[in-house]
Amino acid sequence: MIHEILPVGMLGCNCSVLGDETTHEALVIDPGDDISEIVAILNRHHLTLKQIVITHAHIDHIGGAHKLREITGAPVMMHADDSGLAEMLDVQAGWLGIETPDNPGIDTPAREGDSVRAGAIEAQILHTPGHTPGSISLFIPAESKLIAGDTLFRGSVGRTDLPGGDPAAIAKSIRGKLYSLPEDTVVIPGHGDSTTIGREKRLNSFVRG
Repeated sequence: MIHEILPVGMLGCNCSVLGDETTHEALVIDPGDDISEIVAILNRHHLTLKQIVITHAHIDHIGGAHKLREITGAPVMMHADDSGLAEMLDVQAGWLGIETPDNPGIDTPAREGDSVRAGAIEAQILHTPGHTPGSISLFIPAESKLIAGDTLFRGSVGRTDLPGGDPAAIAKSIRGKLYSLPEDTVVIPGHGDSTTIGREKRLNSFVRG
């Protein structure tokens, strides 16, 4: 599997480009900005984008989704519980002092227990609310990888003081769903360095296993 992680935008959101080396089908997760660089990765690997996946509707994760869909024609997948946040992109842009991006809406609703595929790549959708009501994480069993959005970080968790945040919910999501994954699962968070489930269960002072 091709997996390139590109920090995009002013907040360095980790955008993942996942590609099947046989079918050349791809997923892009959290295209918050720098769409030309994401498209360059797709072109370099001769990938056809099948699905744009948004882990949650904060502007640094969703900001470039509309533009990427316009370029590639790929549908946008997001959890419906974050529709309200997506409708507040003007407010979010005001927090950062940037231009308001277009709201891509939802072409494909992300639901707990569903999977998203590109070629042989299969990512299981976990609804992990807390950072936002509609936050999702994506578990790829064949690769022992978890793309966690802003739910779980190396040594930390997603902030819960923004609209829709819920500290009890994020702790339940992490303990009940993420910490139940195999301990050698590599976690790619929404920002910063990767970690593993085992490391966070032992060392994460915000939510211990």
